Amino acid sequence: MGTDRWIRRMGSPGSSDVRLVCFPHAGGAVTSFTGLARALAPDVEVLGVQYPGRQDRHREQPVGNIPRMAEAIGGELAELLSDGRPCALLGHSMGALVAFEVALLMRGGQASKDITRLFASGRVAPAGGPIPGDLVSGDELLTELHRMGGIGADVLNDPEVLAMIMPVVEADYRALAAYRMTAGSSLDCPVTVLTGDADPVVSPEEAARWQDITSAPTQLHVFPGGHFYLQDQIAQVAAVVRESLLPG
Repeated sequence: MGTDRWIRRMGSPGSSDVRLVCFPHAGGAVTSFTGLARALAPDVEVLGVQYPGRQDRHREQPVGNIPRMAEAIGGELAELLSDGRPCALLGHSMGALVAFEVALLMRGGQASKDITRLFASGRVAPAGGPIPGDLVSGDELLTELHRMGGIGADVLNDPEVLAMIMPVVEADYRALAAYRMTAGSSLDCPVTVLTGDADPVVSPEEAARWQDITSAPTQLHVFPGGHFYLQDQIAQVAAVVRESLLPG
């Protein structure tokens, strides 16, 4: 897959019929799911979404608009699903919203039958509203990133590193601030909600509201940790994914 492609295979294809497409958080890249891909191999084939503006797509401008991201990814996903093998979607934080919008685009056609489940991680339900507009840039955004555990003091104190990463982060946060779920939007696939018990930006009660945007069953799994609980709970999250996707 070329560097201009959104969906990347992580590891070898393997022989599994079960696929999982992972969507990173704001400012994040496909490599944030490397550990999960390794933990799920070879039972689940993991693919990751690489947004423009980071890593091997660093020369491209960030999109800054969640529906536009979803449209581009949905086009590639439709190609992927043409082989008849189903897949599930997993999005963390901003990625949960992008994955939700992709799943919405798949509704109504043959592809909708091939989306078996949405895993929504570290994010309030789409109907919960956008982030405050004053968090999209400057010191307020840096403070928020530090509060969530997404940026360390060493990075905060390194102007060169900040100059490299912040344009992408700010574009993603502008996308979050502008995002509005279309009224009445609903999925028909099961949703598994994943969250940390000490997440400063989403409580388990807020995360549970994902049940309101699907006609299918939902499950809630709360793990020890904050907004980036997944970094420390890879084996536990992989176990939930396996239990949800693999027969028996």
